[in-house]
Amino acid sequence: MKLSASDRVLTVVVYIALTFVGLVTFYPFWNAAVISFNQGIDTAMGGVTVWPRAFTLENYEIVFQDKRILNAFYVSVLRTLIGTAASILCTAIFAYGMTKRELVGRKFYMVACIITMYFSGGLIPTFLLIRSLHLMDSFWVFIVPGLISVWNMIVFRTFFQGLPAGLEESAKIDGCGNWGTLFRIVLPLSGPVIATLALFTAVYHWNDWFYPSIYITNDALVPIQTKLQQILNSNIMSEQLSQLDSASQGRLSQMKSITSKSLSMATMMVATIPIIVVYPFVQKYFVKGVLVGSLKE
Repeated sequence: MKLSASDRVLTVVVYIALTFVGLVTFYPFWNAAVISFNQGIDTAMGGVTVWPRAFTLENYEIVFQDKRILNAFYVSVLRTLIGTAASILCTAIFAYGMTKRELVGRKFYMVACIITMYFSGGLIPTFLLIRSLHLMDSFWVFIVPGLISVWNMIVFRTFFQGLPAGLEESAKIDGCGNWGTLFRIVLPLSGPVIATLALFTAVYHWNDWFYPSIYITNDALVPIQTKLQQILNSNIMSEQLSQLDSASQGRLSQMKSITSKSLSMATMMVATIPIIVVYPFVQKYFVKGVLVGSLKE
């Protein structure tokens, strides 16, 4: 099918606009990567934009020598893995139960869940609740409050309702109960929606810095994003440099090429790259999984 002249012009304009938006979105990330691979003292002179002018790996060497950052990285990895798995499992179980028309109070539960999407208890009541549950300064404060996502539950429920009813009937004839049907039939067929929602949940857990900044005071439980926020808002990197200078007199001349900005950018890349790497492996599930969000009753 041939395009008319106006359609061609519109197509060109759309591609130009998308290219511009892509470049504007990508450049800050690229510039941060360039600065992280550039000598800090050289970066301070300005003019470092699209390529490292004085390439070095010293910034990353210092970052990976800092036990606080490595510990924060491990906390984030553990939180993301456990939090994502627990949230997807509990939300899927809840959603499967909500598909049962014989469930007593089903409509009431649904209304109660939807209300929470529009109204929350607020920061202070939530803080008091977390404290009363003795979750302050506990790793489980990252996991328990996020076990159930109402939006994810609705998406799961919609997907489950779209599965052929004959599958469950066949499973019940073969002797499967609700648990067996869920884990042997329903969940194995829900790969696209599980992959999509798991990615969204993992991104939330990995990127969340605000929650730990309120409920965590123990430095050993601070995740990488909160640690990065502390670095950007304080002189922690200056303290780190002074400690390394005194502990590494043999490399003092090399340390002079490093600044707090270059170390901050290197830390930012360490905190960002892992979650970006995950996207290509689940991208094929996006279209099918996200379309499940077209809700139906």
